[in-house]
Amino acid sequence: MSDTAEQGAGQTADEARPEQLTEAERLLRRRVRRINAYRSAKRTLARLGLLAPLRERLSLLDGADTLYDLDEPSDLYGNGIVEALEEKVAGLLGKEAAAFFPTGTMAQQVALRCWAGRTGNPTVALHALAHPEMYERDAFREVSGLRPVQVTSEPRQPTADEIRGFEEPFGALMLELPLRDAGFVLPTWEELTEVVEAARERDAVVHFDGARLWETTVHFGRPLAEIADLADSVYVSFYKSLQAFSGAALAGPKTLIDEAKTWRHRYGGAVFQQFPTVLSALAGLERELPRLPEYVTHARVVAAALREGLAEAGVPWARVHPEVPHTFDFQVWLPYGVDELSEAAIRQSEETGTALFINPWDEKGPGLSMTEVNVRGAALEWTAADVKTAAADFVARLREITG
Repeated sequence: MSDTAEQGAGQTADEARPEQLTEAERLLRRRVRRINAYRSAKRTLARLGLLAPLRERLSLLDGADTLYDLDEPSDLYGNGIVEALEEKVAGLLGKEAAAFFPTGTMAQQVALRCWAGRTGNPTVALHALAHPEMYERDAFREVSGLRPVQVTSEPRQPTADEIRGFEEPFGALMLELPLRDAGFVLPTWEELTEVVEAARERDAVVHFDGARLWETTVHFGRPLAEIADLADSVYVSFYKSLQAFSGAALAGPKTLIDEAKTWRHRYGGAVFQQFPTVLSALAGLERELPRLPEYVTHARVVAAALREGLAEAGVPWARVHPEVPHTFDFQVWLPYGVDELSEAAIRQSEETGTALFINPWDEKGPGLSMTEVNVRGAALEWTAADVKTAAADFVARLREITG
């Protein structure tokens, strides 16, 4: 064994020099640096629960006695506080009933399986970038006997003409609102109603993948219940917008929800006790839901300032997508490699205490990368000038790295 090899053999991934790391070790080291830099930053556009330490996450339950009577018996297999949350969600979405699920993956499989039994057609029309196609390992097909077909792969919402002209029958149309992997994009209200009408013309039911539906009211200019009323069933998440620990709900007609609870048990979703998660969901509905419109409005200020700041700093090309965000999340595209952008973002957080870009960068082509920007309560302290200053500082560090 050479001196170099012997030295490397006794080192951890943290201690090893960059040239001694495997690609997996290098990426892990970058991820740890990024998260540590974000956690220690004094300023950031979002404080995301998924990156917070346990102590901070548990503080979400402070004041839980204002959310639910803590002298009531604990829940067992979905009763008590779980039923209280279900009733609250059904009311918010204007549906007859709702069922709590541990995951959205389970909730949507159950919903569409139930609809397939009613329509007699297991084919589900959806976008190629929809969550089940991108992240669920073919669960619709492999677990639930459903047959997903892709209406379009374009980075936008499906159109009414595409629904009407699709070449084969389908029992259900699933719409992800907003469509995350296309840039958290939404249709206009008119486009959405036309798409729903086109599906109805084909005798299909409409299901909303509304993991982030809570944040769509500003864009649509409609209350939640009116938006949800367009669909036969709606799934919502409690952690993506509302910062809860986890959990989801399926809302729709009572007959559908009654059947869904039977399938929830069969899928392993009848969890013994869920009160911590349910309390965190109630906290999100009470504390975060009323603030979401303010976040969306401020995201538009941040996006405009970021676009202007990058241009003023001399970046040869940059894209903020959508140009006017539809929700409080959006994409930023820059003509640099992932390694350079990641290092610049981490150094800015470490050295200045300001974390402008906290999410990973993804390669989208040679010398082209994209990241997602999240705007939450922490961003409300940022003015447009603050965003421009941070963008200029980021670009300066990027130039140091790229030479």
